[in-house]
Amino acid sequence: MLLSDTKQAVYNEIDRRGDEAIQIAKEVLVNPEPGFREYKTASIIADKLRHLGIPFQEGIAMTGLKGILETGRPGPTVAIIGELDSHIVRGHSNADPQTDAAHACAHHTQLGMLIAVAIGLQTPGIMENLSGRIALIAVPAEEYIEIEYRNDLRKQGKIEFLVGKSEFIKLGAFDDVDLAMMTHADNSMGHEKFNVGGTFNAMVAKQIRFVGLSAHAGSEPHVGINALNAATLALNAIHAHRETFRNEDYIRVHPIITRGGGAVSAVPDDVRIETFIRGRTIDAVLSVCKKIDRALRAGAMAMDATVEITTLPGVLPLQNDISFQNLHTSNVDQLLGKGNTRPRGHETGSSDMGDLSSIMPIIHPFIASATGRSHGVDYLVHDYDLGVLTPAKSMAATVLDLLSDGAKQAREIARSYNAPLERTDYLSTVRGFASEETFRG
Repeated sequence: MLLSDTKQAVYNEIDRRGDEAIQIAKEVLVNPEPGFREYKTASIIADKLRHLGIPFQEGIAMTGLKGILETGRPGPTVAIIGELDSHIVRGHSNADPQTDAAHACAHHTQLGMLIAVAIGLQTPGIMENLSGRIALIAVPAEEYIEIEYRNDLRKQGKIEFLVGKSEFIKLGAFDDVDLAMMTHADNSMGHEKFNVGGTFNAMVAKQIRFVGLSAHAGSEPHVGINALNAATLALNAIHAHRETFRNEDYIRVHPIITRGGGAVSAVPDDVRIETFIRGRTIDAVLSVCKKIDRALRAGAMAMDATVEITTLPGVLPLQNDISFQNLHTSNVDQLLGKGNTRPRGHETGSSDMGDLSSIMPIIHPFIASATGRSHGVDYLVHDYDLGVLTPAKSMAATVLDLLSDGAKQAREIARSYNAPLERTDYLSTVRGFASEETFRG
């Protein structure tokens, strides 16, 4: 069978059974769960993998799953990735009324794509033309949120890292994977349907606690130590540093106060802040971290308070592999016609796909299937055929290119990739970002 005929057979099967994949996406949409809590979502995917007869491992990094499609011939393993978690967006039309969890980043469509790819590749006569394996991986906790909750999980020994792909790497779930890809929803790109390539910021997270001394806020405020005032001074000091951030480093620092005090009648003695420090390179991030820490100490010193600074590993810079990307783009051109891809520049957001790109070739294209603001109350997928089935076809076709002809192209891309880190160095590098400090002002 010609490769073009093989691809068409896969497309036909995805179209024929596309409602199954879209139904999975819509079922996940109405059961949103934030990271490391995605038990219902994982169960939905597990049930579907069982129905498809695909063996899988579950409970990886608490809620993750990994299924395997075997060709029966040796060769590289290509992973298709979907993310299990939602964000938390109060007021979103699909938000859980108890938790405010909502799929305001459209991870639910990725899980539909995952199933659609599996359906397409199970078309009779397809797998016997391939060499290697296809890993179907559903990972938890891509959104780096609820830092206090996740840090408690870390302290309990349930996780080490606060995002799913880092945990998967630590646990060895990517040890047998040679290349990986996923497709993310995006809002309008103009007339193009796909956004491809580009780079993402690195990031570290900080959990901060200012400790003061409680006292009656009306009659004896002078005997207290106001932790909220210490935090406010620290935040203003952080803002004063912004003019020192270099444009080429794409720095983003965006703290939030998660606890501002216990009662209005008492001087606040326990104030908590979470923030990210993002930048184009790890060196830029670490340089700004030093400035942020000085600002936090200054706030504590001014008010004679104490500040506890916990720095947590975030994610590494993301880079797309050009050869891998070109292979995928050629399939988009065949599916939709040329002119339907737009090159992506530098993205100042962050993704734990960056951690994968530090050790293996990956691609992370975007599909223009949503409207509204990402992570906003109005972010909705408006076209499920485009948002689920089209990227499933482009990824499935790319798998066929990679694993056909004895997996020649997969072997070449994996061999020639200039990984920023050796796999053996990854964990020590990321663990090196972690620190804890208590500064008494």
